[in-house]
Amino acid sequence: MKKYLLAVLCLITVSHLFAQDEEAPQKGFQKDRLFVAGNLGLSFGDYTFLNLSPQLGYRFTNHFAAGAGINAQYISVKERDYQGNSYSKTAQGVAGLNIFGRVYPIRNIMLQVQPEANYVFGKETLFGPPKQSYKLPSAVVPSLLAGGGLVLPQGRSALIISLMYDVLQNSNSPYGSRPIFNFSYNIGL
Repeated sequence: MKKYLLAVLCLITVSHLFAQDEEAPQKGFQKDRLFVAGNLGLSFGDYTFLNLSPQLGYRFTNHFAAGAGINAQYISVKERDYQGNSYSKTAQGVAGLNIFGRVYPIRNIMLQVQPEANYVFGKETLFGPPKQSYKLPSAVVPSLLAGGGLVLPQGRSALIISLMYDVLQNSNSPYGSRPIFNFSYNIGL
């Protein structure tokens, strides 16, 4: 009986917290609920990574937002021999589309699901001698990023620190089998 009473008490508390946060819903499209977001990544050297992935979203309620975006990434990895000379370089490009849904169970916590379709292409160069280049197989690769993070509001904008993971684990996924740690910024319009 105590377990049921505790569960009911927790549900009442959680629903009360959500109710305090909600305003009277306004009907129709509201421009002030639009936001731009995305990722920008830069890394140079033997491992070069460039990422420009903007998104446009809409905050439907204080607890739910959704939107869409594009992915543009370039990854280059140089391999060196024991003397430090380059012996191969793999360059890969990614171009794709995504949609996302976010749930904010509490103000500063965000859970996100993001299905993607990415066109992955590239080439590998062996510096020889002789120098040889090979085109890597190109393919449209599905990904399903899932995760969550911390939301740090700054007026109508917010810094988001998140950890995502590609749950589909396609062998050609640009994300591999490791968690993806992101810093992104939402800007309210």
